[in-house]
Amino acid sequence: MSAGGGTKAIIAALVANAGIAVAKFVGFLVTGSSSMLAESVHSLADTSNQGLLLLGQKTSQRAATRNHPFGFGRDRYFYSFVVALMLFTLGSVFALYEGIHKLQHPEGLSSPMVAVVILVVAIGLETYSFMTAIKESKLIKGNATWWQFIRQSKVPELPVVLLEDAGALIGLVLALIGVGLATITGDPVWDALGTISIGVLLGVIAIILIIEMKSLLIGEGASPAELDVLEAELAKGKVENVIHIRTQYIGPDELLVAAKIALNPGLTVAETAEAINDAELRVRNKIPAARLIYLEPDLDRSLSQTNSGSASEGS
Repeated sequence: MSAGGGTKAIIAALVANAGIAVAKFVGFLVTGSSSMLAESVHSLADTSNQGLLLLGQKTSQRAATRNHPFGFGRDRYFYSFVVALMLFTLGSVFALYEGIHKLQHPEGLSSPMVAVVILVVAIGLETYSFMTAIKESKLIKGNATWWQFIRQSKVPELPVVLLEDAGALIGLVLALIGVGLATITGDPVWDALGTISIGVLLGVIAIILIIEMKSLLIGEGASPAELDVLEAELAKGKVENVIHIRTQYIGPDELLVAAKIALNPGLTVAETAEAINDAELRVRNKIPAARLIYLEPDLDRSLSQTNSGSASEGS
């Protein structure tokens, strides 16, 4: 996926969350529902989060400098990590605090139907945002399950938006249940319990995102399938085999490959250079993200020792 991968999903989520946040705050002011307040802060945090994701995409496109010779691709991982932290602090912690506070000091709801209407409209908007994220993700998900995609994707924005939108939808349903039960039973405790449920849900999602974004931020290597392709493409032509290989994603669209390769003995300098260039070309044709490739030519000493041992045994 290109450097702007997931931009459509991010913008859809930003527009939806901004509108929903305003509507929810109005609903809270009218009804006094703690679930509505928790959802309002959640939507406000989500709106800010989309802005951070767009900022990360923008700053990651800066040209490499002497201090940052591999560029700024990891900016996207950094801002996605910040988003996960904000979802935990502004979303989960605030909802848990508000829910526990209202559980200890229950307050009745006024005009609950206003909250119900706003929540139903918000569910519709969040559904649109969620479906946009799903559509964008399918372009790169392949045959992986959704959980595998979230765990393995090197494009951080889409898993973030997917989990945010899924959490928002479930949170809206929980808020709707809380407000509904509080209205039917006349007991505001249900509203407080709905708020606490939202806090727990956002906390789980935030922790998942924090773990995944931290892993990307400190550096993940190529997948096993990609490693198989790398080794297969390198070990062709005048390359006997790959002695060892190291990889790392330094950005969602940029894979660093460093390998020691065993070349056929007796090659000239020109032939060695040609063999290396051919190997790099083969890899880039199969894995376009492998933009930085460093190959160290060598002889396979294990084969030499085996041949020497066989000769000794024969003599």
